[in-house]
Amino acid sequence: MTVRPRIVTVEDLQPRFAYGRDGKSLRIATLYAPPELTQRGVCVLLHGQTEFIEKYLEVIGELLARGYTVATLDWRGQGGSCRALDDPLRAHIGDFTQYDSDLQVFMDKVVRNLTSRPPIALAHSMGAHILLRAMHDHPGQFSAAVLSAPMLRVQTRGYPPWLARLMCRMQNVGGRQAQWVTGMKARDPLKMTFADQLVTSDPQRFQRTQSFLREHPNLRLAGPTWGWLEAAYRSMQQVNSRGYPEAIATPTLVIGAGRDRIVDTAGTRAFARHLPNGRYEELAEAEHEILMENSAIRARFWNAFDAFIANYL
Repeated sequence: MTVRPRIVTVEDLQPRFAYGRDGKSLRIATLYAPPELTQRGVCVLLHGQTEFIEKYLEVIGELLARGYTVATLDWRGQGGSCRALDDPLRAHIGDFTQYDSDLQVFMDKVVRNLTSRPPIALAHSMGAHILLRAMHDHPGQFSAAVLSAPMLRVQTRGYPPWLARLMCRMQNVGGRQAQWVTGMKARDPLKMTFADQLVTSDPQRFQRTQSFLREHPNLRLAGPTWGWLEAAYRSMQQVNSRGYPEAIATPTLVIGAGRDRIVDTAGTRAFARHLPNGRYEELAEAEHEILMENSAIRARFWNAFDAFIANYL
């Protein structure tokens, strides 16, 4: 499929706010498919932890060029949405059911007004994890889904996984839920260089994200708290439990990153085998942020996306 991407600017976003069930603000954006193109419905775009809508302008343009109307949001605790703590650089959540609730509010208040049929979804990392929870709990809500490097198991960087999990639990039992995970306090994205980062091999796309953050420093997030990490571990345990993936009937393409240093690609591969209507592809040269990778890797991603989604239009 030959697609000429649409150029989307920050001004095109015109973000607005919806409100969670607890009244907390969620920044959202809707961009409509160009009327001259064949209309293919709605794509719900869900990004990863620390990310924000502006980071995905290129991706939004590629979806618009395919004829999709795009609905997206900043998760609570990041981007332009509400922050859980007084320190806005800390990613914190009490439980992933809060993300579940926010996604359902978004589906009810925003997506339902855009289409009468189930949308497709494109989701990355933490967003893909939350999407899996939604597809499990709300069968039929999405017609098909494409997951980029879903957060199913995390890399523990030199620690055995069981020890990393135990350390996290001990910090939470000790009342340090709102404190930084060790090493995160010093990780201000504005000071990060290309050599410091672990998510892409493409310096131009990395610098583009840095430019957004320099212009809008309020969008940045440094890293998680022990409470966020404990909530993530609980949710990953649930999603990986016996019978959980088998209960997700939505047709799903899972795309893993062969050089991922954030999530455990072996865990992604294993999970995908249990999806009854799942397919797995792996981009051997890709780092974690596949959609922010170099153009050759991204072209392979979009080829896989187009071939898969064509079956469900």
